[in-house]
Amino acid sequence: MSSTGIKARLAQAQWSLKPQDLAMAFKLVCLAGQRLPYVALAQAMHMSQFEAHACMARLSGARLLTEVNDAPALVMAAFRPMVLHGAAFFFPAVRGEISMGFPTAYGVEPLKSKVLFGDEMPPVWPHAEGPVRGSALLPLYPKLPLAAAKDPALYELLALFDALRIGQAREREMARTLLEERLS
Repeated sequence: MSSTGIKARLAQAQWSLKPQDLAMAFKLVCLAGQRLPYVALAQAMHMSQFEAHACMARLSGARLLTEVNDAPALVMAAFRPMVLHGAAFFFPAVRGEISMGFPTAYGVEPLKSKVLFGDEMPPVWPHAEGPVRGSALLPLYPKLPLAAAKDPALYELLALFDALRIGQAREREMARTLLEERLS
């Protein structure tokens, strides 16, 4: 197929959000209107500059992103219900075996102190640099644990989202309430 044919097919392709787009949206929540150049945003999220730009383009295409005072801003009226009620279905949890990694969901605060699981291992994002042994839960993209480890607010949002994806009814409701507060 010629390059013209490929471009024509791509122009007709249906866009859809990718898991890293959701992570980028959570990063935008943490930035609270602060504008970062794509280079800095990409570095903070441990992704390429191209992928950071593509995330923003997909969020914009999904009408979840706008600009306020020359800085990208989430359309919270659309983003909040998507995260609280739908995203866990579009980005379902993928569980794995016991491994070393970064704790997530109810394995870290703010849920860790509210949920008692006895001797059960916490869910972890598998990663060689992770400090905890637990039940593997794949992160939204492979290098996300490194981005989260450097940004406590991002880590917290992602952990709460993971609790929505894997928790029992009680943990899901607590996570939903805490996320709703943080996305207000």
